[in-house]
Amino acid sequence: MEPPQRATQRWALGLEYRGTAFCGWQRQVAQPSVQRALELALSQIAQTETTVIAAGRTDTGVHASLQVVHFDTTAAREPTAWVRGGNQFLPDDVAIRWAAPVDEQFHARFAARSRRYVYLLTSAPQRPGLHAGRVGWTHWPLDLARIEAALPALWGTHDFTSFRAAECQAKSPVKTIHSAVVQQRGAVLRFDFHADAFLHHMIRNIVGALVYIGSGRQPSGWLRELIAQRDRKLAAPTFAPDGLYLAGIEYDREHQLPEQFVDPCL
Repeated sequence: MEPPQRATQRWALGLEYRGTAFCGWQRQVAQPSVQRALELALSQIAQTETTVIAAGRTDTGVHASLQVVHFDTTAAREPTAWVRGGNQFLPDDVAIRWAAPVDEQFHARFAARSRRYVYLLTSAPQRPGLHAGRVGWTHWPLDLARIEAALPALWGTHDFTSFRAAECQAKSPVKTIHSAVVQQRGAVLRFDFHADAFLHHMIRNIVGALVYIGSGRQPSGWLRELIAQRDRKLAAPTFAPDGLYLAGIEYDREHQLPEQFVDPCL
């Protein structure tokens, strides 16, 4: 007589990671990815192969102060086993922040109502050393007032083709940005973007345009013109991934996840 099958439980995890050493979130052949590192660690705890699904795929060199994933397992484990045990098997630049049981209707990607990204940018004559890989950098002096004047052009629902990567697989370039703000924090400019979803390279392309505006190479109204023109070739080059952080995923309160946003302060 065979032993009874254990019921499948769906779990959500909150992660943080430094993306510098990875090819990005998504598992790829013969390249280190965050997804593969996490799956190997969880498989050790579950004692069976475990596959995870993330709220969003981050690119090579992009970080996360809060990425959310889910996975299904028949392994009966306490939340602390997934967190402490999983972290024991993860590389130093990836950590599980929390684990929470969720119902089978929860989906890390499709249940997400919105996402927040933060971009940290420093302007100095010399490149950063202490924070290399963790902040974007430009040698051009930037005028905060010029950047602040440009940002309202992003608010609302627009066709963001001018900021869309050629390899973007999104069905539509139309997205809704709930807010886009910038703050000066010491030597760092902190950009906070909150939207229903983002296109591939969308934030890095927007930051590239804002650097042109802040440095005086283009007027503040240029951002609005680019949106209207819907032509990627007319915009600034894609900016570095170094300062980009996936910082929050918004879900309905019924899912009762411990966190929805984590500020990636240095």
